[in-house]
Amino acid sequence: MPGSCAALTARCIAAVREIGAESGTGNDVQIGQPPSHLESREDDMVKQLQGQASKILELYQEGGRPGPADSDLSRADNSETQLLLQGLEKLLSTSYSKFYAYLSSELPLWLRELYTDASILKFSLLFLSSTFAACPAENRISLATGSKDRLDDELNNMVRTLDLAVILAGAAGRVRGRPWIDETFSILESVSAPFIRTPGVDTGSGAWADLPTFSKYEPFTPPVRHRVRRMESISMESFQIYLDRGADRALGPEPLVIHGLVDHWPAMTTRPWAKPGYILSRTFGGRRLVPVEVGRSYVDEDWDQKLITIGEFLRYHIGTSSVAEPAQAPQPSTVTTAIPTAPAYLAQHPLLTQLPSLRADITVPDLCYTAPPPHPTHPALFSRPELDEPQLNAWFGPPGTITPLHTDPYHNLLVQVVGRKYVRLYAPAQTPRMRPRAMEGAVDMANTSLWDVGVEEGWDSGDRGGDVGEFSKVPYVDCILEPGDTLYIPIGWWHYVRGLSVSFSVSFWWN
Repeated sequence: MPGSCAALTARCIAAVREIGAESGTGNDVQIGQPPSHLESREDDMVKQLQGQASKILELYQEGGRPGPADSDLSRADNSETQLLLQGLEKLLSTSYSKFYAYLSSELPLWLRELYTDASILKFSLLFLSSTFAACPAENRISLATGSKDRLDDELNNMVRTLDLAVILAGAAGRVRGRPWIDETFSILESVSAPFIRTPGVDTGSGAWADLPTFSKYEPFTPPVRHRVRRMESISMESFQIYLDRGADRALGPEPLVIHGLVDHWPAMTTRPWAKPGYILSRTFGGRRLVPVEVGRSYVDEDWDQKLITIGEFLRYHIGTSSVAEPAQAPQPSTVTTAIPTAPAYLAQHPLLTQLPSLRADITVPDLCYTAPPPHPTHPALFSRPELDEPQLNAWFGPPGTITPLHTDPYHNLLVQVVGRKYVRLYAPAQTPRMRPRAMEGAVDMANTSLWDVGVEEGWDSGDRGGDVGEFSKVPYVDCILEPGDTLYIPIGWWHYVRGLSVSFSVSFWWN
């Protein structure tokens, strides 16, 4: 798309010019723009950032044309470009190493802005030196046909660079930050669309009906013994009455499964999250980067975290190899799921903030705008500042993923979009019997129980953490969430969650 390519070229040049100006070089920032936190910093890394911006501007003149020094060279192979990339990589590595000196909640904004701006510089350099920007519009199709691997590598590097800024630094920035990155992703998709295609995925009208869905296979299904109360869709007014009255005035409202609350979501209908082809089409063909947990549970010794692409996550942990086959190959009605030896779980991640294309497929339930009661047993201890908007997190994984027994600091609506999950809940009054964990290093684990429900029940192997007889006497309620179900989890309620099949859920925290 020549127009999109020119727009992205101009956008990159403008961002490089702004970063240099804000760091003390070049022209002043546009009147009316808010200042960057980097302007007042006297730091070697900020000086390095300004130096890199100046060199990029010298090499790539306004409009994205190569300067005189490299006019006869392929920009992707230009040695000056490679030296600039190495300098930016070093700056990104150095700035990120500084993150470890702080708790995540206390990480200085200027440091996050610096990492984000360095990432934007790197992306801009990658794009300006890429085949997409360098090749004349009339020759792009023929060049792309013979250079698919190169185009893939270039696109992968660009996408990864911006996603790392989002995931590691929160895409911080008053002038650019997340809005700049979101818009850039959108333009980059237009630029790359003629050359980059997800095999077997047609994004045209009505395309999703014939594509395969995630497997519904459940290797193990726990029995439900004390069912959570279930009801059909409830109005906001009726839900407020439910919150105000509660089953026990002293202990507050109880959990509730609500059916039909999200039937209108595009994620459940016209833009189905149940189809891996759709997920790939909304994540740059699976190129978007996400953090996943590796292991059975975050309290296990062998638990780990890593960053992988959505495509790798689907292929190696969900079991969707069939969607990567050529379009002409026969497609099954469901995608076979292979159970990995170490499950990977995309858990409690703000995926929908990272991917506005998926965020558009859901709406915040009206119930999140009710006024819920405080914590029923320790209102002062567990109070939190009032949220302006509900906090959204995604939970996506294969069968067998587990969130251990824990409590949340907010009221929670857990919406099941794809697959099924087993949930067990214990009332706040049972907290003394929940065996809360202690501090582990600098992390307060008091919201997580020492009881391993799967092990205590004999569903999973492992050493029991206490007297199983004592555990079995603690009263609880449980349920299995079906696609379209919403589970209300009141603040203070301990809950254990187990994925039974391939499962995709969204949680809404509010207070």
